Amino acid sequence: MIEETNTDTTATRRAAELLWEHWRQGTHLDALPESIRPHTRAEGYAIQRAVQACSGKGLLGWKIAATSLPGQRHIGVDGPLAGRLLERRGFPSGAEVPLGGNLMRVAEPEFAFGFGRDLPPRAAPYGTDEVLEAVDRLHPAIEVPDSRYADFVHAGAPQLIADNACANDLVLGPAATVDWRGLDLVAHRVSAEVVGRYTRQGSGAAVLGDPRVALTWLVNELSAIGATLRAGEVVITGTCMASLEIEPGDEVRVDFGVLGSVSARFRA
Repeated sequence: MIEETNTDTTATRRAAELLWEHWRQGTHLDALPESIRPHTRAEGYAIQRAVQACSGKGLLGWKIAATSLPGQRHIGVDGPLAGRLLERRGFPSGAEVPLGGNLMRVAEPEFAFGFGRDLPPRAAPYGTDEVLEAVDRLHPAIEVPDSRYADFVHAGAPQLIADNACANDLVLGPAATVDWRGLDLVAHRVSAEVVGRYTRQGSGAAVLGDPRVALTWLVNELSAIGATLRAGEVVITGTCMASLEIEPGDEVRVDFGVLGSVSARFRA
């Protein structure tokens, strides 16, 4: 297990400061300089942790990127990536979300699992049932990702992890009021509309085959890097469909059926 407290180096701090400055200004870089560029997932996660420290913010929660094979192929990675969702980057359903500096310009309908108790690092992997026991709510959500790299498609997994796996903004709908634990989340249908332009359909099967499998992967990934998933945090498990292409002025509405709905408007 990698200890988060023992991974800080001068190169790590310099890489994090550079990424955070681009995040803060809404600008982009081609790649981290070779002298401070991460070459392993562990180095990427160390920079990711330092980016959060540079931000001075706590965590809203965590995200999983590249949960589908097409998504992994698109950015040239061989598996999912974990990222940190920063405080004050969350919005309620119906909010107006700034899009002006966003390079990716996509919206992604996702399941958001809220945790009622901590899951600390440990040697033994967590099982899905054990992870779900720590969950106390499920929200419909829209992730609005972005990257600090101008060419994020070719950045590679270590650099993408350092950049918080393209984390940016999150729109969180109200918690579901039905007994979601009894639902088949794999087959659960999700419908999205970019109002006046197009609609798209998806399901939980797009999320590593099952959102609960993706959630368990995230918990064990955090455990492996020495990070605690804490009560009050949320985990978004990956998009339920092909990303929705959006532009300033668009409104996105997503219907999760009995689990509720979530919407957002986007401005320049």
